[in-house]
Amino acid sequence: MQTPTATMTASGTSILSTTSPLFPPHSFSCSLSPKPITSSFFPKTLKPQTLFFKNPTTIRSMAVAIEKEKPESERPDTFLRETDSSLSSSSSSPTTSVRARFEKMIREVQDSVCETIEKTDGVGKFKEDVWSRPGGGGGISRVLQDGGVWEKAGVNVSVVYGVMPPEAYRAATASAADVKPGPVPFFAAGISSVLHPKNPFAPTLHFNYRYFETDAPKDAPGAPRSWWFGGGTDFTPAYIFEEDVKHFHSVQKNACDKFDPSFYPRFKKWCDDYFFIKHRGERRGLGGIFFDDLNNYDQEMLLSFATECANSVISAYIPVIEKRKDTPFTDHNKAWQQLRRGRYVEFNLVYDRGTTFGLKTGGRIESILVSLPLTARWEYDHQPEVGSEEWKLLDACINPKEWI
Repeated sequence: MQTPTATMTASGTSILSTTSPLFPPHSFSCSLSPKPITSSFFPKTLKPQTLFFKNPTTIRSMAVAIEKEKPESERPDTFLRETDSSLSSSSSSPTTSVRARFEKMIREVQDSVCETIEKTDGVGKFKEDVWSRPGGGGGISRVLQDGGVWEKAGVNVSVVYGVMPPEAYRAATASAADVKPGPVPFFAAGISSVLHPKNPFAPTLHFNYRYFETDAPKDAPGAPRSWWFGGGTDFTPAYIFEEDVKHFHSVQKNACDKFDPSFYPRFKKWCDDYFFIKHRGERRGLGGIFFDDLNNYDQEMLLSFATECANSVISAYIPVIEKRKDTPFTDHNKAWQQLRRGRYVEFNLVYDRGTTFGLKTGGRIESILVSLPLTARWEYDHQPEVGSEEWKLLDACINPKEWI
C-alpha cells in the first residue's frame, strides 16, 4: 500500500525580511537524539491593521500604519525621502546618511546576486517588480521560477517608512512601560533572499540583512534616533556533504572575524536557536549566522559588518552549487528533498516572525510567501532508515554540530 502524500505549491514576488526587527528573537535549546519522525516584513496595508500579543495579561491591539504601495515602470535612483539622503544619523559618520549607504549596499548586492544566479542557472531569468509608496519608500522584487538550476529564487529589497504605536515600540526596544504615548515614526530597509535549487544534492540558501531606525516617543525634534541592524545567512541542504558545510561556515566565520572574533560562535548559536522547529524538535537546516537588534557596537562598524556579510553570499554558496547542480539523483532523493522542504514551509508559516507578522496584519500575500519553495511534500509517519544519509541529515538538524 502506498504511503499517503500531499503536495503544496506557492509563489510570490516580494518581501523585505524573513525576520521582523519589531520582535526580538527568542532562544530555543534542544538536546534530543535522532529518532523516527511520527508526525519582510512591513507589508502594505490599505489601513492600519491589528496584531495581538499572545500573553493574555498584556493583550492589546498594535496597529502599524504604512501607505499603500503602487507599481512603478522604472527603478528610481533611490527610494529615500529627499531629506534622508545626506543627513547622518550618527555625528561621527560621514555626511552621507547610514540610510543612504545601506540602501546603496542592498541594491548593489541584489544586482550582483541576481546576475550570478542567472549566469549559473543558464535558463531562467528574473521577473522584476518595482513599487513605491507616496510618502517615500518602495522596493524591487525579483523572482526566478522553473530555471535550469533553481526551482525558485527570490532576491528582494525594500525601503519602508511607517508609524507604529508605543506598545510596538516598547516590544521592539524593551522600553519602560511608562513611555509617553504617541505614534512612533520608523524607517526600515533590507534585502531578503531564498534560493531553492532543483537538484536534491544542492542546498537551499537564505540570507537577509536589514537596518531599522525609529524615533522614541519622548524624543524632541532632532534628537538621536534609535537604530539597530539584523540579518544572517543560513544553509539548508537535504543531504550532507561535509566539505560543502565546512566551506559555507568558513566563509561566515571569515566575514565575522574581520570585525570581532566573538561574532561567529555567538551568531552561529543564535542561528541554530532561531531556526528551530519546536513542534518537530529539529532545526530547519545546518545553520550559519543570525543576529538581530544589534546596536551595542559602533554604527559604522556594524554597517561595514552587514556589508561584508552580504557581499560574502556568492562566495559561500555558488561554489557549492557548481559542484552539486548536475549530480545524478533518484526519485527517492527527490522525495526526501521535498520532505525537507515541508519542514521549511512549517518553520516559515508557524515561527518566522516576518511571515507571521505579515499574515496577521493583512499584507500582500505574494510578498509574504515569496520565501516558500515552489513544491513541498508531507508523508504520513515518515521514518528515515537509521544510519542512512537521510537519517544523518536529520541527526545534524536535531543536534547542531560545530563544523569548523
